[in-house]
Parts: sequence; C-alpha cells; structure tokens
Amino acid sequence: MPLILFNKPFQVLCQFSPSGDKETLADYIKIPNVYPAGRLDYDSEGLMLMTDDGKLQHRIAHPDRKEAKTYLVQVEGVPEAAAMARLQAPLDLGDFTTLPCQAMRIAEPGWLWPRNPPIRQRADQPTSWLAITLQEGKNRQVRRMTAAIGHPTLRLVRSAIGGISLASHPLLPGEWMEVSPDDFKTK
Repeated sequence: MPLILFNKPFQVLCQFSPSGDKETLADYIKIPNVYPAGRLDYDSEGLMLMTDDGKLQHRIAHPDRKEAKTYLVQVEGVPEAAAMARLQAPLDLGDFTTLPCQAMRIAEPGWLWPRNPPIRQRADQPTSWLAITLQEGKNRQVRRMTAAIGHPTLRLVRSAIGGISLASHPLLPGEWMEVSPDDFKTK
C-alpha cells in the first residue's frame, strides 16, 4: 500500500481518466490502482498525496479529520494588517463562512520553481506572497478568500499536508516519490 507524494504541475486535472487534450494524473503516475487523497484545482500547483489504501485515503482527505494544509499564495498587491486580520478570522464568502486560519506574509520561497507559463505581471501593481494554513478545504477556497480581502490570487501552490511538505520532500513539478504510509501522521 504505497503513499505517493506528487508535485502536481499547473494545468493538470486531478483525475486519471482522459479529458480531451488536458493533461491528467495518468500522464505522470503509472502505478495502477492509486487514487488521490484530496484534489487541487486545474490552475493550482503543488503537493498531492495518492494511495491504493481506501482507509488511508479517507484519513487524509475526509473533512472531519481537519488535516492542516498549507498553501503558498502569490497575490496582487501587498495586504496590510487589517486585510491579514480579516483573512485569518472567519470570513463570510456568501455560501459559507470559513473557519479561522493561519495566514502571514512571507518572502517568496527560494526553493519554489518558476511557473510555466509565468503569471501575468503588471508593472504598476506589486505582488506579495502569503502562507495560509487551513483546517478545511472547500472548492477554490483560498482564491475566494484572497479575493474577498481585495488581493486576488495570482499563483497558488499547496506546500504541505499534515506533516508532509515539499520543503522536506523536494520534488519538481511532475515528479513523484513513494514514502511509507507511516510518514503521514494523523491525529
């Protein structure tokens, strides 16, 4: 029962079945009968976990487990303290209110790979980086949260799930590695 760590590239669908001309997990992972434990949007990058063990998949991905997920987020503009406070507090997104989260401004991580294609840059608009750690993961939640505080997401990279991170398991986009399921510590 392998646990696969995969660095999902930008614009890859989180499914193994073909989908027109879009790349899917099957273009990268050739191990039979493994399935994602959670998803990342097509236009997001970063850490995904996959396994052939249904119980482990449930432990990792089920919302009741509230496994922390950390995202590195490049946003338009530079959020001030009030915007960061709003981001960390429960935030009403219309159809749901987020749980409190951890969020801080950070320097661009030195280990982060360049995105292909690069994000759009506007000469008159600075960008900044945030580290956001959630205990939940609703559809497009991080993007909706940063937009709600007036700083749209330009790039979104999931860097950690629980105690497993791309910083400690460096993989380039499209690379994967197998680790022991014991490496994933759950509550």
